[in-house]
Order: sequence, then structure tokens, then C-alpha cells
Amino acid sequence: MKKRWTLQSYNSSTAQHLQEVLKINPIFCQMLAQRGISTYEEAFQFFRPSLEQLHDPFLMQDMDLAVNRLASAMQRKEKILLYGDYDVDGTTSVALMFSFLKKYHQYLDFYIPDRYTEGYGVSFAGIDYAAQNEMTLIIAMDCGIKANEKVKYAKEKGIDFIICDHHLPEGELPPAVAVLDPKRHDCKYPYKELSGCGVAFKLAQAFVEQNSLDTSQLNELLDFVVISIACDIVPMLGENRILAFWGMEQLNATKRPGLLSLIDVSQRKFPININDIVFGLGPMINAAGRLADARQAVHLLLSKNEIEANENANLLHQRNKMRKEIDLQIVQEAQFILEKKQTDGILESQKSIVLFQSHWHKGIVGIAASRIVESHHRPTIILAESNGLAVGSARSVKGFNVHAAIKKCSDLLVNFGGHAHAAGLTLKIQNVDLFREKFELAVRETIEEETLIPEINIAAPLSLKNITPQFWKILQQFAPFGPQNRNPIFATKNVEDTGSSRLLKGNHLKLSVKDNGKPHFKAIAFGMGDFISEVKKGSFHICYTINENSWNGETDLQLNVKDIKI
Repeated sequence: MKKRWTLQSYNSSTAQHLQEVLKINPIFCQMLAQRGISTYEEAFQFFRPSLEQLHDPFLMQDMDLAVNRLASAMQRKEKILLYGDYDVDGTTSVALMFSFLKKYHQYLDFYIPDRYTEGYGVSFAGIDYAAQNEMTLIIAMDCGIKANEKVKYAKEKGIDFIICDHHLPEGELPPAVAVLDPKRHDCKYPYKELSGCGVAFKLAQAFVEQNSLDTSQLNELLDFVVISIACDIVPMLGENRILAFWGMEQLNATKRPGLLSLIDVSQRKFPININDIVFGLGPMINAAGRLADARQAVHLLLSKNEIEANENANLLHQRNKMRKEIDLQIVQEAQFILEKKQTDGILESQKSIVLFQSHWHKGIVGIAASRIVESHHRPTIILAESNGLAVGSARSVKGFNVHAAIKKCSDLLVNFGGHAHAAGLTLKIQNVDLFREKFELAVRETIEEETLIPEINIAAPLSLKNITPQFWKILQQFAPFGPQNRNPIFATKNVEDTGSSRLLKGNHLKLSVKDNGKPHFKAIAFGMGDFISEVKKGSFHICYTINENSWNGETDLQLNVKDIKI
């Protein structure tokens, strides 16, 4: 698929100023400017994140109310229910709060809603569970900001709520004792992009500060926080970067049996990095709720010993294998349908993709939609049947608001929700064809043609001779990578094959390239085997990230090629 390369913009005067004060490679100064960093002090904080830079948790609206209500519950030995969503952010939030509070309070339980019978967020069933077990306080994490009716229902049963959420509020806030959400319009907390687990961490931080407790116990919670930050795709700047940086330190020194077993069965090796979390640990934690009971993920994270941890990790591993098989089946069937549309000349003229098969698994359709977007680069909705309705997930391409397009079709929907890049929706099965037509019109009205061409953001042009051990040493200090602080992609023009490039099994390319005759660099280009003859003929352009590659006891730098232009 053809891709467009876009050089990331930056303020040249800012980059020049940073060059003067930092005296490092100008490329790094450009990259800092691209991240909104403009002063020596900001650059120092970026390269040397410190937990002392964390904001005062009491700057968050309602934090004093939350801490006081928590303290009174402990003093009165009330039963507390920790309630979290069924994804990575929700389950890590519950694990964090449970492991923190259990030191001070024994009357604790947790609850994760069933994806299929209860759906997202706070449920009436969860509140009934609390009432049946004589619980008088629920701490809801990674959900609750729109649970107005549920919180009222709980109040009628004598149950208070503390909400720790990070989603955007709409209209009136729920009548909870405290609503902790930095995105509240009246909240003056300086950083707005915390994960749900990050908000839960701030509650723990405030409790520690108010009660003059040992602050080192907060550091022990950061492994949960970094897993949530990595998997919930929140910006990797500001306070998230600090929490993630020290979270990686904590994760790589973790003694938690559950995390050690999870790392082992995911076949990841220490030191763990963000990619290991996103592609290794996160999918297994998520698999619990996609196919069965998400509480298994919390049981894993809170495992007390190696035997229990191994049992829980192996269970999630098996579920993730099942998830992969179901995912592959859905994607293969979807691709077969799309190939037929392509043969019939229908697909080429369409700006969107909407597919429905009654037998597809509704817990997996979101992953499948993401894979279809990767291969066809169109706003995509994959629907399955559940309880006599069509339910599904939407995924978008960069620069297009899929939620807004779905909203234009709301007259055909039972319900929908989400944000610009991803959404969920439910509709009557008999309305699927009508919805497909109306959604296509909504997309066609607003999408820009260039949005349908995949974009690669280039951090900077780079000559291969500049990739030195000192360059790599500084580049590593930009990690941990994530949204708004992506692993930088560089571009080098007119590289040549040294004669050693070859085709690998699976249509991958193992490249050996040189730039102006020197130096030679090894590179890997996954899925780009079709370029082999062109690469052998003459010069070409590459864009790539840089990484370390270890083989047979030797470690050297390697280019991970993202695209080739002849």
C-alpha cells in the first residue's frame, strides 16, 4: 500500500535555542521542539523525570472529600467494594487499590462487570452485589463519570460512591461523595491526561500524604500504573511520562508473582519495554474479559505465590491463544468478503467499510476492525449478533472522527458511544444495510482524500553516518515511547544495497545498506519482500526506527524499516 511521508513540523527558533543551551545534536533539539519543549528546564525534566515533579494530588477537585470518606470508612470498619472496568486500565486500577488498601483495611472486595451481561461501566448488578454483601462504599475506577442513575440507585441502598475516572464528563456529574476526574470542567488539576489507574494512584498518593505514611509504598504501585498507561494509549508526556518512566523501573524489578508469571508465559525477557507491555502483557490481561471473566486478570495481578500465579497466568495465556484464533478467523472471513467486493469493483469507490456476520464474536470485533484498518486504511465497523441485535466496534484512520460520523446515523442506532478514533454501537439487524449506506455518506461528506493514504510521520532526515553509539545513547533517553512521544522515525535518501540483502521466509527483507559508501547498516523490512529486485538495482529511500538487535551473544544497532521508496 502506498504511504505518504510527512516531515513533522517544529518551531525552528525553539530548536535553535535548545541547541545553544543543550549543545546536543540538532536533530534531538528538533525532536524536543516537536514535543512542545522550549526551555532548558523543560528539557532537563524530560530527560530526567523525577517523582518529585508529580503534582499535588489535592489540586484535583474533590480529592479532600474522597480521602476523608475513605478514612471514615476505615475507622468505622465499613466494607469497601473496588469496582473497575474489564480492560487493562480497569483491572490494574483495582489491583493497585486493593494491594494498597489491604495494608490498612481488611474489609475489601472487588468487582469487575461482565462484558456481555452487564456491559461497560458501573452496573446495577454490581451495586446489587455490594448491597447483598453489606458494603457501604464503592470506589469506581476507570468508569463512573456518566453513571448518574447507578449512583442514585446506590444511594437509595445506603451505598456511597467515590469515582476515579479519566473519561470526558457529559452534563451533570453523578451525585457521588467525590468525583475525581481531571477532565471535569471545574477541576484545576494541571495534567488532564492521566489513565484511570493514574487517577486511582493519585487517590493513594493523597491518602499517604494526609496520613503522613511512608511514601516509598507509592513507588511499589507504579508497575500497575505503567501497564495502564501503555495499554490505554494515553499521551506519554507530562505526568504520564514520569509515572511511566519510574513504572518501568519498578516493573523491571518487580517481585509480584503474578507479573513475573505473566512476563514468563508471554515469552518476554528482561529488561521489559513499553512494546513488551502493549503487545505481550496487555493482550493477555485483556483476554480475560474478552472471552470470559475479567476478574481472573485481577486474581493474576494479586497472586500471592508462584503456584497461584502460574495457574492464573497459564489460564490467561490459553484465553489469549483462543482470542488470537477467533481474531484470525474473523479477519480472514472479512478479507474474503472484501476481496469479492474488490473483484466486483465495489470496494475501490467506497470510503468506509461496514461488515456484519452473525456468528462473529462480539468481544473480538474491535481487534478485527483495527486489523482491517491496517490493511485497507478506511474507517471500519465490524458487527456481530448479540441478543438479537447487531453490536460492534468502529476504528478510524488518523485525522477522521468516526464517532461524529456514527452520530449522524443515530436515528438507526439503539445506542453508541466512544471517541474520535474508536467507538461502539448497537442497532437492529434489519437496519444494518441502511446504516452501511448512511455511514458511507457521512464518511464521504467529511473525509479528506489524503486521509485515505496511510501517513508516516518523519521526525527528521538522517544520514547513516550520524547513527553513532553517542547518538543511540541520547535517543534512548526519549523513551518510554507512546502517543505524542512516539519512537522517532527517521528517513535516509539514496541508500544502496551492499550486496548482502536477501529475501527471508514470510516475504520479509533482510537488508544491508550503505549511505554514500559508508557505513554499512543491517536493517529488517517486514512484509516488504516484493522490493527485493528494486533494492538490488540501485539507490532507494528508507524510513525507519532504530533499535538494538541481539544475536549469538552480540548486540548491534539495526534499522527497523517502515517503508521503502524507489
